Amino acid sequence: MNRRWLLLAPLGIAAGAGASFYAMLSGMKRGTFDPRGLPSQLIDKPLPEFNLPGFSRADVVKQGRPVLLNFFASWCVPCIEEAPTLMKLRAARVPLWGIAYKDKSEATDAFLLRHGNPFAHLARDLSGDVGIEWGITGVPETFVVDGSGIVRWHFAGPLPDEAAQVLATRFAA
Repeated sequence: MNRRWLLLAPLGIAAGAGASFYAMLSGMKRGTFDPRGLPSQLIDKPLPEFNLPGFSRADVVKQGRPVLLNFFASWCVPCIEEAPTLMKLRAARVPLWGIAYKDKSEATDAFLLRHGNPFAHLARDLSGDVGIEWGITGVPETFVVDGSGIVRWHFAGPLPDEAAQVLATRFAA
């Protein structure tokens, strides 16, 4: 009897994978599937406590206005793709703060020299502990924190120009 169940297990796994794939395709057809849709546990919650070389949670909250926080790294290829978009946000005077994730200072400095430095403030998360507290899954990741220190928006991956245009408009208002 146990052998029969073992023989049926691969069929059950294949059926489950097929159902998941069908659900994904159905969502894409309806326009409701977002491959970058990684929900953040921080949305509508206070910014986690952190104190990094460069700035802390208190510094962000002390601004009393919305801030865009961007995790990036010099070794991150999508971060290179995102760099021109972040420079556009800087030109639009969006308060953009950067956190260099698991990156050596010299490498971060060289990256910002080569691709431009869009950040009003720069912190360094050498150990990656702050990134873990924030629940990031990789870099780049961007968060909008409101004036009272509540996380309101999150985007995993390089910010597309369309998102930057919307953010620039919202921050200008």
